[in-house]
Amino acid sequence: MSALAVSPPAPESCYVLAHGAGAGMTHPFMQAVAEGLAQRRIATLRYQFPYMEQGKKRTDAPALAHATVRAAVGCASAHFGGLRLFAGGKSFGGRMTSQAQALEPLPGAHGLIFLGFPLHPSGAPAAAEKRAAHLGDVDVPMLFAHGPRDTLAEPAPFEATTRALGPMATVLEIDGADHSFHVLKRGGRTDEEALDELLDGIAVWTQAWRLG
Repeated sequence: MSALAVSPPAPESCYVLAHGAGAGMTHPFMQAVAEGLAQRRIATLRYQFPYMEQGKKRTDAPALAHATVRAAVGCASAHFGGLRLFAGGKSFGGRMTSQAQALEPLPGAHGLIFLGFPLHPSGAPAAAEKRAAHLGDVDVPMLFAHGPRDTLAEPAPFEATTRALGPMATVLEIDGADHSFHVLKRGGRTDEEALDELLDGIAVWTQAWRLG
């Protein structure tokens, strides 16, 4: 497993950040998130799943992905000792993190942050209930950063899922965004502005942990 650490001079917390299914840890979105969070005093550890390291298109089996998540959290704990840790990631990476946490708590993880949680394949919202079933076994707070145009988490199943999780789930709605947090130009703002809203929201959500 390879990883990239980005840290401000005096970090207050660390986000262990997994990539999505189709793009690795060096994707521009992943880099922008890491750099933007560093400006908000949040360190990040981005890491690569084995299939991406090997140049394969098919994602790893869940057991291997879960083991990779655990290894990354352990690496972050060693590298950023003393900081409060949060885990999660973009799409597939976030789902593998939540599954790992549901099976056995990730050591030191105080919460999970999902950047576009893939509740169902595009066009198949009926699959959401099965994909979301494990979330009820997650025993730490979860932040769901979400765009209303996300075709992998349509409004009805997304709202039902997060509502069922009660106080364990917080929704960070990025108005006009899709699964990749792109916004339409006719909406009157840019992708950069949407990203700033996303990063500000993450910083606010983790603020209570940093002060605790």
